[in-house]
Order: sequence, then structure tokens, then C-alpha cells
Amino acid sequence: MANKYVPPTVWTMENENGGQWSSINRPDSGARHDQSLPIGKHPLQLYSMGTPNGQKVTIMLEELLALGIEEAEYDAHLIRIGESDQFGSDFVAINPNSKIPAFIDRSNNEDISVFESGNILLYLAEKFGHFLPSEIAAKTQVMNWLFWLQGSAPYLGGGFGHFYAYAPEKFEYPINRFSMEAKRQLDVLDKQLEKHSFIAGEAYSIADIAIWPWYGNLVLGKLYDAAKFLDVDSYKNLQRWAKTVENRTAVKRGHIVNRTWGESWEQVPERHSADDIDNALNLKP
Repeated sequence: MANKYVPPTVWTMENENGGQWSSINRPDSGARHDQSLPIGKHPLQLYSMGTPNGQKVTIMLEELLALGIEEAEYDAHLIRIGESDQFGSDFVAINPNSKIPAFIDRSNNEDISVFESGNILLYLAEKFGHFLPSEIAAKTQVMNWLFWLQGSAPYLGGGFGHFYAYAPEKFEYPINRFSMEAKRQLDVLDKQLEKHSFIAGEAYSIADIAIWPWYGNLVLGKLYDAAKFLDVDSYKNLQRWAKTVENRTAVKRGHIVNRTWGESWEQVPERHSADDIDNALNLKP
């Protein structure tokens, strides 16, 4: 029988805890090195990586561009989180929490720094007047689900994803615990989508843009290689919604920005004009 773990009186980090991302994890915050971030030609500057949280913002920007809003043109600079770019001094100045994505709007008299992916979606929706209803009841429904995502996704990513896909060892208790929670969340979404075309009602909104990179990718088999394990095919309404959103042109474009893995046509490490995405998609078989 394995020795029972007894927590110390005061926890200290004695060594890395293992796993794919262990080398970047520390119990302190702040800049770890000096690093200047590049600045592109557009007023909107994004510093990110094509993880689910990063995809939210690039999809939103591509949706705005698809509406013909030229002011939504942006530069997307790659932040390699595995190489600790998010701990560089310039990045920390934008986001003291050292998480992607980080965003700067330079179109004002004073630069505005925005961090937390949900807040960036809200900022862009309010700035450009799209994907967020103005009527109070409808707006509240969208905000309900935006906040739901911000509170729920850590259980899917840092909980289920970590212990199922990235932890150095497989342990039954945490995998069971977070699998149960992941399936509960999928059931919440499936039942909501039984009654509505989109997450917050009949209109596509920032709620869909926030939720799809996590839960849409999961049920489409593109996250953690866990589709069979979680029996995602049983969530019929969620499947329908995930495929509908996936087929939007802006989603096809936005979800490959700041990405450095996958097929060649799925990789647009940096985006400075529409041509960068077009050139990649032209490689698709």
C-alpha cells in the first residue's frame, strides 16, 4: 500500500511537479526576464497563442472583419508559452497575470491594455457594437453564459485536461472527479442548446465565440484526444451547434492564428494581414 500523503504545515515548492508545462510553473508572479514585444502596423495588437483561450479573440476579430469593419484589422504576435514569453517584462506590463491572450488598443489618445479572454471579447463587442445585444434581457443572457465559460473552463482545462492528458502519472481519483465535472458541463450545454440555436438564444454572440474553442473543439474530437472517453457523440444538440459554428468562415480563419502545430494549412504563427491566413488556407487539400 502506498504511503499516505500528509500535507506539510506550510507548503513550499521544492522541485518541479512534472508534466508537459511544469517548467513554467512557479508560485510567484511578475517578470522573469526583460523582453520587448513587437508592435505591428494596426491599432489593435494581440499577443497570444492558438490555444482555446487564444482562439476566442482571433475568432472575434475575424468575425468583425467579416462584417466589413476595417477598424478591426489587427496584428497577432506569437507568444510561445512553453518558452516563457508570457513572463517577459513587456508582456507582464500588459497582463500582470502572465497568461495569454493579452491585447492593446492603440486607437485612442492613450493605449488601453486588456487581458482575460472574456474581457477582451466584451471590450471588442462594446467597441464595435456587434455580437452583444443592447437590450438588457438579451444582453444579460449572453453575459450569463460568458461568465459561465470563464468559471467552467478551468475545470475542463486545468482539471480534466491536466490530469487526463498532461499529468506525469495517471491517477484514478482526479481523472474520475474532473471527468464527472466535464460531462456535467457538457450536459448543461446540451440541454441549453436543445431549446436554442445558439448558446444564449437565437443569435450568435460572444457567448458562442467564448465557449466554442473549448467545448466545440472537445466534442469535435480536437481537444485532449478525449472524445471517445467522454462519449461526446451522446450530446446531440451540442454536436449540432459545434458543427454550425465550425463552418463559419471567420471561425475557420480565426482558430488557426498564432498556431504552430497541426497540418501546414492550420498554422499561422503570426497574422499581420488577411493574406497570412489566406496563404495558409490555400494549402488545405
